[in-house]
Amino acid sequence: MYHLATVFPIFRGARRLLFTRDQWMLLMAAINEIFLGIDTYLAHKISGTIRPYEWIPIIFGPVAGVLLLLAGLIALRRRPQATVIATLTLLASIVVGILGAYFHLVRIALPNAPPGQRVFLSLFVWGPPILGPLTFTLVGILGISAAWVEDPPDSGVLILPRGWRLRMPYSKTRAYMFWVSLGTLATVISSVLDHARTGFENPWLWVPTAAGVFATVVALAVGAIDHPTRADLSVYVGAMVLLIVVGVVGAVLHIQANLVGGNAIVPERFIRGAPFLAPLLFSNMGMLGLLTLLHPGEA
Repeated sequence: MYHLATVFPIFRGARRLLFTRDQWMLLMAAINEIFLGIDTYLAHKISGTIRPYEWIPIIFGPVAGVLLLLAGLIALRRRPQATVIATLTLLASIVVGILGAYFHLVRIALPNAPPGQRVFLSLFVWGPPILGPLTFTLVGILGISAAWVEDPPDSGVLILPRGWRLRMPYSKTRAYMFWVSLGTLATVISSVLDHARTGFENPWLWVPTAAGVFATVVALAVGAIDHPTRADLSVYVGAMVLLIVVGVVGAVLHIQANLVGGNAIVPERFIRGAPFLAPLLFSNMGMLGLLTLLHPGEA
């Protein structure tokens, strides 16, 4: 079971866990797209009125998720066609993310302010989250990495249409770890900007920051090593599990913060209060990080 078996010998001899690693990655990409659409709807609902172009990511997320699930079913018999569907969908996800970040940046900037005061840190704290839309881009890149076959496994050589071969600078495994590191860093920055609105008066708010920075460094370091040892991979597993726990606990705390007396649920508080889906991004990155440890083979 590749790196996972290095850490947990019980998996030695097992080639796959129900699906291949790339199939798990594409399934995660599909789930991410659906939840990104829901999260975008809740975030934009805060303003009271959703502008027409803001419906693009809200609608795109679930549609992209369904298309990726459909591509997964088609791949059982026609992998090339499924790869094309998945690639086009994920390329669109990259574009949606970049456009969203651009629109958020435009709303943050103060074009009529004096030079040097048009963009400053407090605007990133109180304005639309510029890194939020880029999650679509990250999912798109991760998904495309999974859609294309690497042959031989862990060689960094991708098989393109008509049998063309593209050699990447790193194997899929190492590339996945680099993207997990980058995604975790983006999650940490978003968390810091969100919590900065409270002035970090609650010291427990530093926990996701510390855990996220730790996991970012560990994923980057292990990805940079050609042949990580069992100790290296054990630390990596610990960091990813920590992310999952931090995300779940954060979501529970956000939900509790939004409840009123008697644990009653008021939908308005869940829309305008602490975003209960945001902490789960930590769990999401932790799960993606663990999936990178699965065997890279297709069979």
